[in-house]
Amino acid sequence: MTARLSQREKRMLALGAVCAAAIVIFTYGPKWLDHWRRTRRSLAALRTKMELANADKAKQAGLFSIVPVFETPQGEEKQKLLFRNKVNEQLKRVGIRSEPLQVSPGGKSPAAGYKLLRLKCSAECRFGQVLDLLAGLKDNPYLLGVEELRITCDKKKPPGQRQQVKLDLTVSTFVK
Repeated sequence: MTARLSQREKRMLALGAVCAAAIVIFTYGPKWLDHWRRTRRSLAALRTKMELANADKAKQAGLFSIVPVFETPQGEEKQKLLFRNKVNEQLKRVGIRSEPLQVSPGGKSPAAGYKLLRLKCSAECRFGQVLDLLAGLKDNPYLLGVEELRITCDKKKPPGQRQQVKLDLTVSTFVK
């Protein structure tokens, strides 16, 4: 068939094929190029994560130190005892003498299959001790969250003695 075509017709067919190829390239090329760029960015992000996971032991220890520790909830009585002991220990560590911790009836749990257990604490202490307690609560492996925090100061006292505050704190944990 090409033997019957003239030189001019052959050039027209070649030009038509080049134009058809150009149309296909300009139609699908940008989509392919965008997909390729997204894939490269995704691959770079995954490589960065892999490098982070393969970090040296000192770097991993630093990362683990900022992640809070949480223990799996136990049965209600055991968890109550563990949680109460840990909260008492934290109160003693910062020097707060509180009234005995009171167990408050749990509310509706955001996690299916678990109940909430709340402990209420009331104490008289210095404001600095309250801040130390709040900073150290994250070390409690049974702590779910601080439900209520109320700090009141007696306004009748002179400004120098206003460091003494009344603390009402409610903390919670999960129980089975």
